[in-house]
Amino acid sequence: MAALSGGGVAGGGVSLGRLARVGALAVALAVVVNVVIRTAAVSVFGIGEGFLPLGVGPTVLFTAVGMVGAVVVFGLISRFARRPVRLFRRVAVVVLLISLVPNVLMLFSGSMPGTTVAGVGTLMVEHVASWAIAVGVLTTLAGEDGAERRG
Repeated sequence: MAALSGGGVAGGGVSLGRLARVGALAVALAVVVNVVIRTAAVSVFGIGEGFLPLGVGPTVLFTAVGMVGAVVVFGLISRFARRPVRLFRRVAVVVLLISLVPNVLMLFSGSMPGTTVAGVGTLMVEHVASWAIAVGVLTTLAGEDGAERRG
């Protein structure tokens, strides 16, 4: 079984150091992309400052927390799964779909001041962007051939 370690890689696993570096890149990239999406949407659609989820602070915080979670999950899957890339992709799709549910509920509940279709749509686009970055960057780290365990 592969080991997540500070140094080398055994059996196709991902070293902890490499995971940390690539994970930091994925987090930073997702934060930048989501801030750009947020800024463009606020400008184009005139989304008011009253819609707190699209403030710069919440966008940065929630993107970073979600992406760190994705890196941790990828690291665990890489450590224990026979086919980590395939499994991570499947887990990531499920998590993406689940993450969209509160956005849709927010639209219909009326619980968040300033909620509009454009605001909720922007949040959903941010979720999809983060998902694409997490899956793309982290599974590229593992490599399609090297990460899938044989046996």
